[in-house]
Order: sequence, then C-alpha cells, then structure tokens
Amino acid sequence: MESSRRAHYLEALGVDLWVRRCAPPQALSAPWQALLAEVRACVKCPLHRSRTQAVFGVGDLHAEWLIVGEAPGADEDRIGEPFVGRAGQLLDAMLQAIGLKRGENVYIANVLKSRPPRNRDPSAEEVASCLPYLTRQIELLRPKLLLAVGRIAAQNLLGTDAPLGRLRGRVHRFGELNTPLVVTYHPAYLLRTPGDKRKAWEDLKFARSVFRELSASS
Repeated sequence: MESSRRAHYLEALGVDLWVRRCAPPQALSAPWQALLAEVRACVKCPLHRSRTQAVFGVGDLHAEWLIVGEAPGADEDRIGEPFVGRAGQLLDAMLQAIGLKRGENVYIANVLKSRPPRNRDPSAEEVASCLPYLTRQIELLRPKLLLAVGRIAAQNLLGTDAPLGRLRGRVHRFGELNTPLVVTYHPAYLLRTPGDKRKAWEDLKFARSVFRELSASS
C-alpha cells in the first residue's frame, strides 16, 4: 500500500503510524504444500462449482498472530488472496496501528476458502466442510493469538449465536490447542459504520495486551 494511502487509513482509525521492514517471501514446507493442494482441489461442498479459485491464506508461516475472516469476496475470489480491496486496506491499517504488518508475524485466512455466491452468509454445511482446513492451518502455524474479525467468523469459530457485542472484550479459546481468540469488527463493516472504529481500536489494544501477556508468560 502506498504510504499516503496507509497514512489515510491510520488517520481514519485515529491512531499513530508504525513502520516496519518487509520480510522476504517464504517457501512452503511439504505439509503446507500438501494442505494447499488439498484446498485447491476441494469439492466437499457446492461452492467449488462457482468459485474462480480457492483462497487459501497469506502471510508469515511462523506467525504468532492469525487473523481470521469469514469468506472470500469477489476481489478475493479473483485475486486469490484474503482481504484485498478497501476492506483489506483498512485491515492493514488496523494491524499497523498495533505494530503489525501483513506478511510479518501475521497470517491471514478465512473460515471458508471459497466465495459464497453474492457474498451471502456461509451455511452450516459449508462451514463444517471447510473449518477443518483452517484448523490444520492453525496446527501448522501454532499462533499465540487468533483475531476473529466480524460476527460470522467469530460465531463459527466459537460455535455460538451470541452477538458480536457480547463476544468482544474477552479472551475465548479455540480448538484442541486451546488457542486464545479475541474478537473485533470486520473491516467491511467499519467502512459502512465508521462510528464504530473507536470500538475496533479498543479491541485492537485489548488484543495487543493479551498477546503481550502471552509472550511474557511463554
């Protein structure tokens, strides 16, 4: 992202600019390659018929942060990378606000690897088919913290129908690894409802404090 555009989104969040160096691309290990090939060939649910391509994930393969969204949208389906376009730019700004950068100590993925038609909410069957791929990504990454962005991602990861407001501001746990999980708003929602950006900033500060505690105790 251009520096001026990055600064614009940080200003929109009302936070200071952090600058970090870019990391070189990483080669996929055999387990990652095998999982990627399985996801790309997946036909477990009908979404494979309408997708352009599976959207696997992107970022640091040794990341301590895993950012999890709901599902690919039209831009993600076309490009093959999660969180691109305006929502992706705002997510990058949100991460930079707490000293993180896409590709450096951060991995980004979705609950679903295929785009639901017309960006509708995922069905329970689609989530059941696809969530094991995310679980295996978590097993390979072993992140210290999951950051679920958006109500649908949070509800599906936590197996709850509780509203986002009740899930924010707490440390949850996910999966057999009992990975700590924090919830915040989806960047696309914040673009539509900019008045909640301050709440998102509180969530990010909370996530950063949880991560620091986890790092200090490990």
